[in-house]
Amino acid sequence: MINFIICDDNKNFAEKIKKIVQNYMMSFDIDDRFYLYEDYEQEFKQKIKDIKGFKVYILDIETKCGSGIDASRYIREDLDDWNSLIILLTAHNELKFEALSNRLYLFDFLNKFDDYEKKLKEDLERIKKNYDYRENCLTFEFNKVIKKIDFKHIVMIEKEKDSKKCIIKTTYGEYTVYKTLNNILKLLDKRFIKISRSTIINMDQVSEYNYSENKIIFKNGTVSYDISRAYKKKVCNSVKLCR
Repeated sequence: MINFIICDDNKNFAEKIKKIVQNYMMSFDIDDRFYLYEDYEQEFKQKIKDIKGFKVYILDIETKCGSGIDASRYIREDLDDWNSLIILLTAHNELKFEALSNRLYLFDFLNKFDDYEKKLKEDLERIKKNYDYRENCLTFEFNKVIKKIDFKHIVMIEKEKDSKKCIIKTTYGEYTVYKTLNNILKLLDKRFIKISRSTIINMDQVSEYNYSENKIIFKNGTVSYDISRAYKKKVCNSVKLCR
């Protein structure tokens, strides 16, 4: 999924940007979601903390309540998010130097009066390539749509009983995939281990392993008791908090 976060204090202009992006994305089997804001105040800051997955920000550099440059700095420095893509929009080209000099790793800087529609579409082509070739993500088909999930958001993967399906449990939802557990494991990195014949877990998502109760507690509160005897020692050696 690609999350587009658009902020502009001109509501009509924000809707126009959304329409351009929607029309472009219609050509691809990629989920998208849109979040529109008119300023960079508390609601904006709180919401973007909670949005999971691949994010693209299209931000007005000047609104009545806040600056797109300050918002970009908040994304990069306060949220420590250096992966999301940020495009700044402005009617004042003289602000370009200020924006670029802040070393915020902007994806682009567009002038609203300089053929921005064409340039935004060109940016969207590059954004799609960036999305397609992301590293550290699991790619699969779900409801005839290609999905990509960052490894860091996968909590665990379980084989569905008496079925050829597996359930991918993430920090923000669940997905069904028609692959065997072993085939999925081949697509993952070393942070993932099997704890039984039917379960894979992400060690980075583990909060605690209670050895006596044979219970794994994950950071999001999920609990699993599905640790087979053959894997118990491996789990204990791998979990940072083991007791």
